[in-house]
Amino acid sequence: MLDLGWTEMMVVAVVALIVVGPKDLPGLFRNVGRYIGKAKGMARDFSRAMNDAADETGIKDVAKGLKAATNPVGSAMDGIKEATSELTSSLDPSKFGPETETGKLSAERAEAARKIKASTARMAATRKAKEAEEALAKADAAEAAVAEAQAAPAPAKDAESKS
Repeated sequence: MLDLGWTEMMVVAVVALIVVGPKDLPGLFRNVGRYIGKAKGMARDFSRAMNDAADETGIKDVAKGLKAATNPVGSAMDGIKEATSELTSSLDPSKFGPETETGKLSAERAEAARKIKASTARMAATRKAKEAEEALAKADAAEAAVAEAQAAPAPAKDAESKS
């Protein structure tokens, strides 16, 4: 829009303060704000009207065609994505009844998945319990070593104290 930096805005503010005066400055800013709001509203209405006109005439379809022509790989990938989403939605196993072959296979696969998850959870719990036992054994060994070190008298200190 306007390419004003901080210094330009400060100059405008100082000039406005000198020309208008500090008493009338809030009223001036209020009026400027109203005019800017009206201008933005008019621009928004114009933009909306242009978009509506473009929708009615089919310009967006032409723009989509031009985009596809300029980027054929992207449009091909979009087509593939749409086809895969349609395929996955049409092959939803929950749409098939339990009496159909697909429903039976789906139920078997779901049961197998539950068994695998349960087995995996049990193996993980067993592994964690084994690791905890090993850690406790190491901690006990370390505590025993500390206790032995504290119980045994230090020979170097005894020799120094005697002399």
